[in-house]
Amino acid sequence: MASEKKEVVVLGAGVIGLTTALKIQETGRYKVSILAEVLPTDPKTIKYASQWAGAHHVSFAKVDDPRHALDKETFAEMWELSKSEAEGCFMQLEQAEYFTNQRESPSPLEHMPEFRSLSPNEIPVEAVSGEVFNTITIDVPSYLNYLLARFLSKGGRILRGSVQHIAQIAESGVHAFLPAPERQSDFTKAGFVRPAPPAAIVVCVGLGARYLGGVEDADVYPIRGQTVLVQAPWIKHGKTLSDLDAMMWTYMIPRRTGLVILGGTLEPDDWNATPRAETTRSILERALKLSPELVPPHLRSAGADAAPTVEDILPFVVEEGCGFRPGRKGGLRLEAGNVKVPLTDKTIPVVYNYGHAGSGYIASFGSARVALELLETALGSKH
Repeated sequence: MASEKKEVVVLGAGVIGLTTALKIQETGRYKVSILAEVLPTDPKTIKYASQWAGAHHVSFAKVDDPRHALDKETFAEMWELSKSEAEGCFMQLEQAEYFTNQRESPSPLEHMPEFRSLSPNEIPVEAVSGEVFNTITIDVPSYLNYLLARFLSKGGRILRGSVQHIAQIAESGVHAFLPAPERQSDFTKAGFVRPAPPAAIVVCVGLGARYLGGVEDADVYPIRGQTVLVQAPWIKHGKTLSDLDAMMWTYMIPRRTGLVILGGTLEPDDWNATPRAETTRSILERALKLSPELVPPHLRSAGADAAPTVEDILPFVVEEGCGFRPGRKGGLRLEAGNVKVPLTDKTIPVVYNYGHAGSGYIASFGSARVALELLETALGSKH
């Protein structure tokens, strides 16, 4: 007789929570429940960073940084997904990256398909180095729902709820968040049956790690990112100009749907959830300087030879956006610990996977694989 599957509770349904829960569920050894306050099917909210992402796949980590291996692993899996059942969530394209300082060598992006460094005559005047390669962009609303559907199809369960303290889950799992009929089924002639604790908990709550009781990670902080979404289906390539000394990041990320994300900002510890009008104008000005092709020549106000203006692109604007990247001083937290089960002398494993800042999509599959390994090791040592 097959042994009963161990119950694992994943807190958080952003790209990290969904991908981690999926990887655990797909082993066939666990019964995984995702518990989250906000789900991919909900309207956009500032509490859910994954909906505001661009998103394209590059790597910001240096080659000798352990995070770089997570990025490479994730890219390989996403590249294959872009050619298979998840094709509608991705767009393969050529990406140009420009830098206002000399690019390090070796480049963290040399593993990307068709990579090459740009010659001086291929680089905009405001940059001093650059490179070009093939990558994918991600239509984040479609992709998040793809992950959710794939997780559910493998037997996973998703529940909505707001957890105040990790001890709630350590004592009785997701019992308090079940629909009433399921909770009532525990009532027997002998009285209520005490719900059992889960085998393990996986914490993927992003910025919520700052406030979740029992975690309360003071090193977690927001990195505000403001963007503009425009309709420009003729754009089939991506561009980024990075001036990290000035904390300035200009990018154009087209999606398969014909929408294009323009950005952006890097604003640490800025909690303003409302797009600032002056920032929106700055984003559009910078994007048009980098990519005048955003406005078709025949629609430019002063003729085809004139530089485009913000007023030329305003008719194509769909929305302004603002999200909080979940940053963390000291970087990503990807490790295992444990939590005491209340009213007992037992502990259960806790795996932490948060603090990805702007690299959630970029490192999602790699970090999920490590989280699974940490979980397996922790459970193996206890059973």
